Amino acid sequence: MPINLPKSVSGQPVILPDALRCLTVIGANGSGKSRFTDAIAALNTPGEVFRLSALEAIYGAGARNEASREAVGGLFAKRAASPSFLHNDPATGFEKLIALMLNEEIANLVEFKMALLDSPADSDPSAKNREHTATLPPPTRLDRVLRLWCEIFPDNQVLRQGGRLLFTREGSSDAYSQLRLSDGEKTVLYYFGSVLYAPANGRVFVDAPEMFLHPSVLKRVWDIVEGLRPDCRFIYTTHDLDFPGSRSRNGVIWVKGYQAATDRWDYELLPRDAGISDEIYMAIIGTRKPVLFIEGDTIHSIDAKLYPLVFQDFTIKPLGSCDKVIEATRAFNDLRGFHHLESRGIVDRDRRDDHEVEYLRGKRVFVPEVAEVENILMLEEVVRAVASYCGKNETKVFESVKRSIINQFKKDIHQQAMQHTRHRVKRMMEYRTDGKFSNINAFETHLHSLVRDINPRGMYEKMCRDFSIAAQTGDYAAVLKVYNQKSMVPGSNVAGLCGLNGSKRAYIDTILAILRSNVPQAARIRAAIIRCFGLSAN
Repeated sequence: MPINLPKSVSGQPVILPDALRCLTVIGANGSGKSRFTDAIAALNTPGEVFRLSALEAIYGAGARNEASREAVGGLFAKRAASPSFLHNDPATGFEKLIALMLNEEIANLVEFKMALLDSPADSDPSAKNREHTATLPPPTRLDRVLRLWCEIFPDNQVLRQGGRLLFTREGSSDAYSQLRLSDGEKTVLYYFGSVLYAPANGRVFVDAPEMFLHPSVLKRVWDIVEGLRPDCRFIYTTHDLDFPGSRSRNGVIWVKGYQAATDRWDYELLPRDAGISDEIYMAIIGTRKPVLFIEGDTIHSIDAKLYPLVFQDFTIKPLGSCDKVIEATRAFNDLRGFHHLESRGIVDRDRRDDHEVEYLRGKRVFVPEVAEVENILMLEEVVRAVASYCGKNETKVFESVKRSIINQFKKDIHQQAMQHTRHRVKRMMEYRTDGKFSNINAFETHLHSLVRDINPRGMYEKMCRDFSIAAQTGDYAAVLKVYNQKSMVPGSNVAGLCGLNGSKRAYIDTILAILRSNVPQAARIRAAIIRCFGLSAN
């Protein structure tokens, strides 16, 4: 049961592994995802194609061509043309589905009754006055659908009355028709019922499977739908970047564009087990900009607010920890022959030495010349630009900030030296214990020698000397390079000196506001931050 795919601009056929049960089509807006799935459908036998669209079924919108009516609407039209119990007035695909299932329900009951009347018990005169001990009629599509629907919405109850369905909520006496269900409730009912009418061994095309469904039930709903039709293969077209990861035995096709002149598509089948998460691929796949992986998250971290305003030619993707940034940058660049996108990373310098920094930069991971992102906000040119923007004397403001930070640093020199020493020792221990040892005795001997070889006390004392020299000479840049202190912004009173309300948030918000504007200070701040990463303004 292969899924045939359109011609690729590469000229090489894209083959889907037989083990893939599902195919998810993704791509940027305007890349032609919907047209691409139409092209797939056109390459398959029409009788095997079955389309599902909750938007079209509920609102009668979104139909692109005749093929979109091959599903429930087409089935309803065929049944309505033959003797049946169908009403001839349902307006939407959703209503037509309910009518189809109710028609089948009534027809099955009639057949069941006729079968009982024709049974041997009815032809036996001695059984005329005996009550039948008949079993219940076999379950119908409607039975299956309503049972599963109630599992998704356990507070709802369904009544069958006078050849129609009525719905009510637990504890309520109000009963209403399916037309008063919410869009999400209608959608689940539509998907559960419609898929049961798909042709045997068919290909079920689903447009926007995430539409109207809450994320908490999305995966479960589609697990049930696929479970109802294990004989079918499913082709999804989605804007939900998390959806592909929810499907098992799923292939993901990235549609980049369409060449009308040659009637060929620019698309790729994403590699599986490529060493990079689906989340990262999905988050960047719709962009044509290079990608910049950063630490933190989109809600709480300064990084995610600051870097998009500085590195404007990049798509910014926060990943949380520095280890994730480094690994994602490496893995994504290893696959560059596939996706043709540049990627970089940004991690805080923290307590890394120059050797570690150069190693990371060689791996396309930017590392600033300051300890952490808060220190970027305290770069001399950034402080001066904010003071200028606020109408203050930038030299006076900066000199006051500089004195305050250096005085803070003097008090913390020993603590900072200890933290740097612990980091260096930890890194060296990792390197020095990673070798091969023939036996435990050799390993123990090696460990005993490490303290002498690493010399943590000597390392600590050198740190103290270097830090003291930077503080005594007023080397502001050297202090920012090694000083990990998140209270630096409020402790320096930079916001108050700039005439703001004195809070760290006010200072950060002012920097972000400047970067969003076209004032001269924006270029100064942006250039200073870019230089901080050892990069040119270009």
